[in-house]
Amino acid sequence: MSTPVPSSGTDSSRRSLFLSLRLWSALACILLAATVLLLPVPFGARAFILGVLLFSGVFLVVDAGGKGKTFAALTVALLGLYLLFTAQRGVVLIVSGNIAGTVLGVGLLLLPAVGAWALVREIIFGARIQKLADELAAAGKLPEDTLPRSPSGRVDKSAAAQEFEKFALAVEDAPDDWASWFNLSCMYDACGERKRARAAMRNAVSLHRGRPAKPMA
Repeated sequence: MSTPVPSSGTDSSRRSLFLSLRLWSALACILLAATVLLLPVPFGARAFILGVLLFSGVFLVVDAGGKGKTFAALTVALLGLYLLFTAQRGVVLIVSGNIAGTVLGVGLLLLPAVGAWALVREIIFGARIQKLADELAAAGKLPEDTLPRSPSGRVDKSAAAQEFEKFALAVEDAPDDWASWFNLSCMYDACGERKRARAAMRNAVSLHRGRPAKPMA
């Protein structure tokens, strides 16, 4: 099984940014905000929806800045409140009798359902990752973080790229070893390849649960 190497070219980074879920989410927030401002929606509903979009924007900025772990608990709590109040506001808009309000209300009812599913999915995924890390730590197999860092604490990506080959070879030699995939995921993350890091970690979780790994794109 060949392991994709971290990309370093500008064109590849731009394509990755263009195709990222984060970018499309930001565009969706902007378009929805413009739609709310143009439609004849009551002021209270308009203020609420714009507040939700503001929170979504803050969440995207926090996630893009790599502060997800620091703000994880706060984000989950705020997202839970957001889902609750969004569903309540959706019901209010539907019973208002306004056509535009009804359409927005249906959308606001769908958002909590999708959001709740995504939230539970991420919490379960995070718990499984922690379980893998605990097992590696208990066995003394959790690799030490010896990569050089900048004064701000960011990993030197060039040094991480040099170390990457060792972990990639480990996966190629033992493609059914979940620990190798776990370590490879950490190296992808250190190199700034978040999408591949997530895919590698999903393979680690799948193998740990007795399921086959999926090919890396």
